[in-house]
Amino acid sequence: MRTFFTLLLLAVSLLLMESCTKVDPVTKIVQDQLKEEILKRAESNLNEQPITVTAFRSERSAGGSHDFYSEGDYWWPDSLNPEGPYVQRDGQTNPDNFVAHRHAMIRFSTLVGNLTSAYLLTKDRKYIDAALVHVRAWFINEETRMNPNLLYAQAIKGITTGRGIGIIDTIHLIEVVQSLLKMEEQGLLSEEDLESTKRWISAYLTWLTTHPNGIAEMNAQNNHGTCWVMQAAIFAKYAGNKEVLDLCTDRYKTVLLPDQMGTDGSFPRELRRTKPYGYSLFNLDAMATVCRILSTEEDNLWTYTTPDGKNIQKGIDFLLPFVVDKSTWKYKPDVMYWDEWPVAQPFLFFGAIGLKNETYLEVWKTLDHFPVNDEVIRNLPIRNPIIWL
Repeated sequence: MRTFFTLLLLAVSLLLMESCTKVDPVTKIVQDQLKEEILKRAESNLNEQPITVTAFRSERSAGGSHDFYSEGDYWWPDSLNPEGPYVQRDGQTNPDNFVAHRHAMIRFSTLVGNLTSAYLLTKDRKYIDAALVHVRAWFINEETRMNPNLLYAQAIKGITTGRGIGIIDTIHLIEVVQSLLKMEEQGLLSEEDLESTKRWISAYLTWLTTHPNGIAEMNAQNNHGTCWVMQAAIFAKYAGNKEVLDLCTDRYKTVLLPDQMGTDGSFPRELRRTKPYGYSLFNLDAMATVCRILSTEEDNLWTYTTPDGKNIQKGIDFLLPFVVDKSTWKYKPDVMYWDEWPVAQPFLFFGAIGLKNETYLEVWKTLDHFPVNDEVIRNLPIRNPIIWL
């Protein structure tokens, strides 16, 4: 009898171990397809040194050495008045703009995302130790940290020293914060690192929600408003700010979906731009990321539908045929970077998980997961799927 119960307990233990270690299908697919390249990249990142905003300074910036600075993408010198205020050429990026801080932040996001992904795949602490060197440089170390605001983002020479529209530049902090959330969940952050990073994120979130520039961006009626919610949501999640989390959920339901999406699932304001394809992809990526960040068992944004029938699935299904075959796009082509899109769009990955849709995942698998074009990377803040699983 004792032998029987011993064998029974052993069988139950084995079943429990198998259920605990079983990898869900999406995770297995992602790991199988991306693991080798992720580890290769992370290994090359191990000895990279931090580069923050203090490493570069533009003479056109009204801020100090710790202030993030960027310039409006579509603003150019006036050929009739070269020393005067810049003039706008919508959709046409000025190659002479100051972009060093933006590139440094994208590098920061890439390194931390790569290294955190590698840790999640291997459980090797060396990757987290390397990632935290960059986190401390940007958020903690007095000599190199960035000030937690965007007062001087997307400035325009002769017109403004900074605009609310510039807040879109910090979408590349989203995966840094998602990485920190993963580190916190697994007990990988020291008390000092945890407190200091949350203090920086909380300060930036306060600025986003109280400064006129932040409020103006929140109220933007296109992808900028979506990206404000996307950023505020992930920052509030890490900072433990339930009030802002609830605000973001409410804005998705009562502002983003009703005001931005057409009844066919398109984004009419994005379609009217000079880069309608890229902007439509970008806005849908941001909305899907909002759903991924904010959805709970009690309040699932993936299934939320407005009274007139708008929901995130309708948005994905509108764009899906044009991702599968871009030649069927029935609107005007983008004035720049038409050939570079689509890539492995986050809305397909997140939609596959949130809506349990295998078609989305199959399409996502066929696309480029490691784009190298600067403009694509700038508009693709979600590039490390492992940290979102």
